[in-house]
Amino acid sequence: MLPYFDRGDMPRALQRLLTRDQADDAATLPRRSFLKLAGAGGLALGAFPHLAIAQADGAGALKPTQQPSAFVHIAPNGEVTVTINRLEFGQGVQTALPMILAEELDADWSKVRSRHGSNDAAYLDPLFGIHLTGGSNSIKNSFTQYRELGARARAMLLGAAAARWNVDVAKLSTHAGTVLGPGGRKLGYGELAEAAMALPVPDKVTLKDPKAFRIIGRPTARLDSRAKSSGRQDFGIDVRLQGQLTAVVARPPVFGARLSSVDDTAARAIKGVKAVLRVPLDRGAEGVAIVAQGYWPAKQGRDALKLQWDMAPVEKVDSERQLAQYRELAGRPGPRHFDADMAPLATAPRKLEAEFVFPYLAHAPMEPLNCTVRLAGERAEVWTGSQSPGLDAAAAARVLGLKPEQVAVHVQMAGGGFGRRMSSTSDFVVEACEIAKAARNAGLDAPVRTLWSREDDMRGGYYRPMHLHRAHIGFDDRGKVLAWDHVIVGQSVTTGSVFEQFMVKNGIDATATEGMRDPYPLPMRLTVQHPKLNVPVLWWRSVGSTHTAFVMETLIDEIARSTKQDPVAYRMGLFGDKHPRHRAALQLAVDKSGYGKKRLPAGRAWGVAVHESFSTVVAYVVEASMRQGRPVLHRVTAGVHCNLAVNPRTVEAQAQGAAMMGLSMCLPGAAITLKDGQVEQSNFGDYTVARITDMPQFDVHIVPSADAPTGMGEPGLPPLAPAFANAVARLTGKPLRQLPFNLA
Repeated sequence: MLPYFDRGDMPRALQRLLTRDQADDAATLPRRSFLKLAGAGGLALGAFPHLAIAQADGAGALKPTQQPSAFVHIAPNGEVTVTINRLEFGQGVQTALPMILAEELDADWSKVRSRHGSNDAAYLDPLFGIHLTGGSNSIKNSFTQYRELGARARAMLLGAAAARWNVDVAKLSTHAGTVLGPGGRKLGYGELAEAAMALPVPDKVTLKDPKAFRIIGRPTARLDSRAKSSGRQDFGIDVRLQGQLTAVVARPPVFGARLSSVDDTAARAIKGVKAVLRVPLDRGAEGVAIVAQGYWPAKQGRDALKLQWDMAPVEKVDSERQLAQYRELAGRPGPRHFDADMAPLATAPRKLEAEFVFPYLAHAPMEPLNCTVRLAGERAEVWTGSQSPGLDAAAAARVLGLKPEQVAVHVQMAGGGFGRRMSSTSDFVVEACEIAKAARNAGLDAPVRTLWSREDDMRGGYYRPMHLHRAHIGFDDRGKVLAWDHVIVGQSVTTGSVFEQFMVKNGIDATATEGMRDPYPLPMRLTVQHPKLNVPVLWWRSVGSTHTAFVMETLIDEIARSTKQDPVAYRMGLFGDKHPRHRAALQLAVDKSGYGKKRLPAGRAWGVAVHESFSTVVAYVVEASMRQGRPVLHRVTAGVHCNLAVNPRTVEAQAQGAAMMGLSMCLPGAAITLKDGQVEQSNFGDYTVARITDMPQFDVHIVPSADAPTGMGEPGLPPLAPAFANAVARLTGKPLRQLPFNLA
């Protein structure tokens, strides 16, 4: 909606039209801002999380992550604002985490609001000890934490009411934001908040019996749904500060290249351009930042630059040569993850050989990367959608010559990310800080917002790595696997990251092998090769399972087909009694889909796949057909085992969204390729993502469970592509070995 845009970001022709047609209305339309603290008055300790740290130091027993004052703000009118310790970028934690806390607080859900945290120590992941949104760990790791926070705050409210009424706290109870006392007395939480938070924080609290839950487990509309569906939601890209300037960057066409000459004469002549700055970029590269009054003059200034690049010293990766290199590496000895005896392979009555190829993939979130930096003396402020504000603050401090505690990161709502908003290099945050520093040195005393265009984002690096798999399998006429010799070739995403120390063992990145073998009892030898290339790589939604699930589930299906066994029955037999959650998820999907019972329309076939990732099992039963030589997905039935579903609507939405991303991997054009070191794709015109018109009928069913919840942001992605591929293989008689699908 135009009133929510900075007019300086638009071409001048559009600015003139807007001024002519909406001059009177634009000034009166309200703007939402994440730069203001939620609520005025009432209990404001939640706005000052450093107080929680001081209180924890004094108490000794409780950590900052356990202090209600950092997480709960109760206004005089009873409105409860819950601070989340994660980035909300579509996965629904801005609603689910408040649901957990509100359950134990016994709050009135209609009065619950939410806001983001910061890089303060209170908002560390309570298990990992770093600021982190990733690995589908938000609900899993903070479930008990947020329950205890709510229970502690409730106990303090009860204590305040007992003191005011001079009664035994055991005689009091709570309901929907109200403390209830003897003789029908009532006090709203807003009336007690200030006194309550002055009381000592209880070390131990008693949590509800799950049977008493009235918020957790109830399908609940998201707190951000109205703002997002009406176009009123602000994201990181929408940050507006007084006097703010906008920067865009001319980056090298090959990763790591540097400038040999710059002619910025024409760029400096563009109206609105304030500075042209030569700046260091990620991975030793160099670029030119145009700082201007709005995005449009900055972009015009960048387009007017005349640049020469020195690309001689850097490797120029080429996708065709890279595939040949990977095939050669697949034949070499290497470190092994599994090392079963392969002697039975030579005498196995049946054999299967397969090679799989998976391309680089861009994260391609709808909101491109952005970061706003304000420098003020010995302090700095950063506004961005960050998956790890603590790491980003430390990286910003290094660039700016500050201490990490002198950098405040204001976490913003993000329009997607899928892993891209957390790199160990903090590349886009470091870049924004370098630009802000250079702008200050050039005499510009103003906040600077660095924006990436869609093309910048697509070509800016950090992709899901390209992988090659090679399998040699021996099995008998009953489908019993006697030996499975497997090789994976692909870049490591955790080498050089904060996770390397415990994720890389014996030269093998654990993320590259996750999803291999288990849950099937297979005698496997797994060799892994991690070449190093001049292409930045990063985790991508569901990480290694994006390729391992496809390999395992299509090969398991192929063995079932070749031995004339039903693919569901074959999998159930392999599960035995050791994998009840896999069995339950698959059986639920089978029962709800009508698999094996209903007759499919002519030309359609069933496809099945089941996979565990991030402690959650998702099974898909799909219906597909071929239309004019092109695979078409008609229906997907999901069986999901994520233990306790905090918000069933979020579980459903995440399964659907992840599956749509999994469908994207199958479609023609869903690949990042390189030619002579340059990325060939630049926008959605040449990089395919699934559209709503590609989405099939989708039904999600959740296995009932009262066990502590597991993750849902990623597990819905991996099994979609193999389930679809298995249906296509049944239609065509030809197994698919490549993503995107290659039917040639």
